[in-house]
Amino acid sequence: MAARPISRFLAIPRRNYSSKADKNIAFLGLGNMGGFMAANLVKKGFNVRGYDPSKEAQNAAAKEGVTSASSIAAAVDGVDAVVSILPSNKVVLDAYLGNDGVVKHAPKGSLLIDSSTVDPNVPKQIFPVAIESGVNFIDAPVSGGVMGAQNATLAFMVGGRKEDFERSLPMLKAMGLKHFHCGDSGAGQVAKLANNMLMGITGMATAECMNMGIKMGLDPKVLLDVLNNSSARSWSTEVYCPVPGLVPTAPSSRNYDGGFKNELMVKDLELASGMALGIRSPIPLGAVATQLYRIVQSRGYGQKDFSFIYKLLKDEKN
Repeated sequence: MAARPISRFLAIPRRNYSSKADKNIAFLGLGNMGGFMAANLVKKGFNVRGYDPSKEAQNAAAKEGVTSASSIAAAVDGVDAVVSILPSNKVVLDAYLGNDGVVKHAPKGSLLIDSSTVDPNVPKQIFPVAIESGVNFIDAPVSGGVMGAQNATLAFMVGGRKEDFERSLPMLKAMGLKHFHCGDSGAGQVAKLANNMLMGITGMATAECMNMGIKMGLDPKVLLDVLNNSSARSWSTEVYCPVPGLVPTAPSSRNYDGGFKNELMVKDLELASGMALGIRSPIPLGAVATQLYRIVQSRGYGQKDFSFIYKLLKDEKN
C-alpha cells in the first residue's frame, strides 16, 4: 500500500476536542509490536503518521500505509490522537515530556495513549502534566505478544479517566479484541505487570514439568494432552508450549523466534519486582522466575522468546 502524503495531515488545524471521530493518529514506536499495531489502524480506516528512530522500521511501516515523520513533534502535529509503544521508562518520559515531546507539541484536546510497559509511576508523572497542558492521557499496556499485534487480538489494560478510555475504544478495537478499564492513571501498568509476572511464572513451571516428564520417558504429545485436559491447563500449555513441535504457532516451534523476547520478560519482571518491593508484597515465585530468565539472558539468549527457558533446563547436565 502506498504511503499517504504528509501534507494530508499538515492541513489539519489544531482544535479542541469535540464529538467528531478521531481519525488522524500519530504512532510512536514501529518495532515488532508497534509496526503491526499501526498497520491494523490503517486497515481500519485511520490515517496514521508514524515515527521511529529506526529508518528500517519506518520504511517497513510505510509499506503498510503509515506516513513517515521526521520527529516526534512532526508526527503529532495536527493529529486527533497519539498511540505509542516504547521500550523503557526513560524513553517514554523523554517522548512525552521532552522538548520535542508529545505533551508540548500535541494539539489541545488530543488523546494520548501509551501502550508501553513501564513502572506505574511513569504514567502518574505524565498524566498531570498532560492535563495541565490541555491534552488527555491514558496508559494502555497490551498483552498478546507479536502474534496478537499482527492479528489484532491484543488485550488492552487501561488506566486513566473513564471518559478517555471510552474515547479510545475505536482505536483500541482496531488493534485488539479485549479492552479493560482498570482504574486511575497507572492502573493499567499494575494489571500488566501482574499479568506478565504470572505469565513468566507459569511459563517457567510449564517448561520445568514438561522437561521432567519427557526425561522420565513420557511421549511429549501425550504429556501435553494430559496437561491440557487436567488441572494444570494454562495459556502456557495450550497456546505457548515451550517444547518445540507440539504447538505449531508457538515460538518454540520457530526456533524460539518471533515471540516475546526473554530480555523483555526480564525487564517486566524487574518492574513488577520493584512495584512489589515498594508495597512490601511477597513474591517468592516471581523472584525465582526473575533469576532464571536472567540466567537465560546472561548466556546470550536474550533475543529468544522467553519460553527458551525450556532449552536451558533440557540441556542442563547433572
